[in-house]
Amino acid sequence: MLNERDFQTIWYGGREPSWLLKGLAAIYGVISSMRRNLYASGLLARERLPVPVVVVGNINVGGTGKTPLVIALVQALRERGWNPGVITRGYTGNARGAFVLDAHCSPLVAGEEACMILRRTQAPTAVGRDRVAAGRVLLNAASVDVLIADDGLQHLRLRRDVEICVIDGARRFGNGRLLPAGPLREPVSRLANVDFRVCNGGIAQQGEVVMTLAGETAVSLKDPSQARPLRDFAGRRAHGVAGIGNPGRFFAQLRAAGIDPIEHPFDDHFPFAAKDLDFGDELPVLMTEKDAVKCLAFAQARYWSVPIRAQLPETFLDDLVGRLKQHRQRLAAPSRAD
Repeated sequence: MLNERDFQTIWYGGREPSWLLKGLAAIYGVISSMRRNLYASGLLARERLPVPVVVVGNINVGGTGKTPLVIALVQALRERGWNPGVITRGYTGNARGAFVLDAHCSPLVAGEEACMILRRTQAPTAVGRDRVAAGRVLLNAASVDVLIADDGLQHLRLRRDVEICVIDGARRFGNGRLLPAGPLREPVSRLANVDFRVCNGGIAQQGEVVMTLAGETAVSLKDPSQARPLRDFAGRRAHGVAGIGNPGRFFAQLRAAGIDPIEHPFDDHFPFAAKDLDFGDELPVLMTEKDAVKCLAFAQARYWSVPIRAQLPETFLDDLVGRLKQHRQRLAAPSRAD
């Protein structure tokens, strides 16, 4: 039985996938293509919401930087006069129906990414496996004039106005194969149909928007009012905890700050318990913000979150807003709406 690390080795480490995995990938590709064709032909209906919809997603399994981008878009749109709301699946949460999050949201119910987005942005946020239902619930509950769908690129029933695909600039598309033989939910050719390709780190290719992640501050899990520069930990050993799609990115960030991390990679979306952070010493524990929201219940004074922020070109943000204005005008004229 293959575990997540085995798959990572196959997808990104050069290990050849088995014939079984290749066969399953072929079946997956046929089903995925048929589903997309059914929506494209109109045999499966797409549903339109009454405000512009921006979908942020990826074609890879695992983290590429979608959530930091969503947070950055919320902040940028607010600065430009919009009232954005966020809809997300709530992956790893146990909720079934669509609902709007409140300030006391639990990662066990809503998923860690949804809670992280709400805490960082305070934007109206709804969770639901059915993104259309989540959008309707949110629009009924809050004054929102644009929706950002987190990780919704493959949720084809929701009609979207702008598609943004985030690419891990360091790992790119791995071995280029579809699941489960490779990390791809859709073939690389899908990128030809998205509005923006955002490259997180690495070297951006032609036509890609450059996104960099910055994090210079550590925030106490025990007392979030306490924050200190990350460089305060430089020259010291510290435990680095990362339960994300690419833990190496976080450890590299710590090393770049002059920290000597003891690396503790966990599976993406790992359900942390107190025992998982018991390393037998009193060294500081530095973790990603996504992991931190799952560790608040057993936080200690030496546990620190390292929030990151996405830095994006102003030209990209201005282009996005220009497109949203066009879509808003079209939605206001039903006779010309698609």
